[in-house]
Amino acid sequence: MSAVNGIDVEATPSGPGCADCDPNTGWWLHLRRCAECGHVGCCDDSPNQHATKHFHAVGHPIMQSFEPGESWMWDYRTDAFAEGPALAPPVHHPLDQPTPGPEGHVPPNWEQLLN
Repeated sequence: MSAVNGIDVEATPSGPGCADCDPNTGWWLHLRRCAECGHVGCCDDSPNQHATKHFHAVGHPIMQSFEPGESWMWDYRTDAFAEGPALAPPVHHPLDQPTPGPEGHVPPNWEQLLN
C-alpha cells in the first residue's frame, strides 16, 4: 500500500528505539514513529531530536507517539495534532524499556540535557 496523505498503515516500526541515536551511547526521552515509513526517532525534548530531523530529511509529515498509552499524531506541515487510522503494530516501544531510555545509556544528569 502506498502512503496516503503521509500515512501508510502497513509500515511497521523500524525498531524498539531511536533508529538514529548512537547504539552505544545514544539515549532519548520519548519516541516518535513516522506514520509513512515506520522510522522511529527521538522527540524534540531529546538531545538529538531525530524525529524532526527525519521529517526535514525525507519530508514524511506525520509522526505518532511511540510511547505506551499514547496514540496522538503530529503533522509537521501544519504544526498541529493530526488524526489518522491505526498504524501497524507494535504501537509503542517495549513495556520493559524505561523512559528515558534505553537502559544503561541515560546519564545521571539527563534532565539538564533536555531541549
